[in-house]
Amino acid sequence: MKIFSSEDVLRIAKRFKNTRRNYLLVNPLQGKHLPTKPSAALEMMNSLGKMVAEKFSSARLVIGFAETATAIGAVVAKNLSDECFYIQTTREDFNGTFVEFLEEHSHAPEQKLFAENLSTLINQTSEIIFVDDELSTGKTLLNIVRQLKNKFSALNDKKICAASIINRLSEENLAALAAENIFCVYLVKLEKNFDADKFSITSASEVSDAHQKTCPLSVVPFPLQDTRFGVKIGEYFNKCEELGNFIAENFRREKFGEVLILSTEEFMLPAIIVGRKLEENFSVVTHSTTRSPIGICKDKNYPIREGFKLRSFYDSTRTTFIYNLKFYDAAIIVTNAENFSEGLEDLISALNVHGVGKIFCAEVKNVRDL
Repeated sequence: MKIFSSEDVLRIAKRFKNTRRNYLLVNPLQGKHLPTKPSAALEMMNSLGKMVAEKFSSARLVIGFAETATAIGAVVAKNLSDECFYIQTTREDFNGTFVEFLEEHSHAPEQKLFAENLSTLINQTSEIIFVDDELSTGKTLLNIVRQLKNKFSALNDKKICAASIINRLSEENLAALAAENIFCVYLVKLEKNFDADKFSITSASEVSDAHQKTCPLSVVPFPLQDTRFGVKIGEYFNKCEELGNFIAENFRREKFGEVLILSTEEFMLPAIIVGRKLEENFSVVTHSTTRSPIGICKDKNYPIREGFKLRSFYDSTRTTFIYNLKFYDAAIIVTNAENFSEGLEDLISALNVHGVGKIFCAEVKNVRDL
């Protein structure tokens, strides 16, 4: 198992007009804000998963935090058991019963967790894993755990793991978690705080219709379970692999150089799995659109050098962003959004700025059960 350092997983960016916290920890291996090789992202995520499995082998329920840890949480669950149940938090609106909580420092603080079958899932496991990309104070985790304990008393008797790529918790924070029977597993421990004030930033650019060119856009539908309502992780990975094989078969005769696999907001893992499959024949990178407003800066030590504002695939009245695009021989967008034509138009325009002319879209159809 690879040992990771802060140099591997940490870059400091500046949040755009966020008075709660001026910096953002950007992980260059996560496949979120920055492009990375799918195999490198999975190596990092599997390393965390193996550490969790060594210490909490009995866990059969994993909860991943949206939006940046949805893929990490799924990979952690896969390392525990194919029978492990995985569910992610979400900021999207759905019908159903939810437990709501706050991620107070975030640009979009309201989160929720689908709760209709949680009682059964909690009763069926002695250990529960919560997964985030980074833990700074543990406040968000305590918010949701306390809400869940109030609603599901059986959780009070469970051992809880807080798994993260980066852990910055103080001794006081750790004690507060331990009082709730929460213990930490992480890849990298950091002690210091960060300040991004030294960077002079601008906002992401607006896309322009002038940049949009006619391109051979191809949309292919594919059914896949929805992790926002929970999945048995072995079955979910199998379907993601099927999607990867399906797309790879469609591209096997192409002579592309570098290919971009782009996912949308909370929907990250399927694109990473597709990208890993395509790595067998092409040079591939993957990353995602995001709701995070990050400042743009040309400083050589700053990670986010370019960005575009986009209409969200999930809500055309909401702004999302894509960062650090460049030329690719082809781009494949993987999304589970519905009615996303406006968001797609904006993303195509952003890709066209860099001369990406061959753009394909894998439209995943959400299903509760397959």
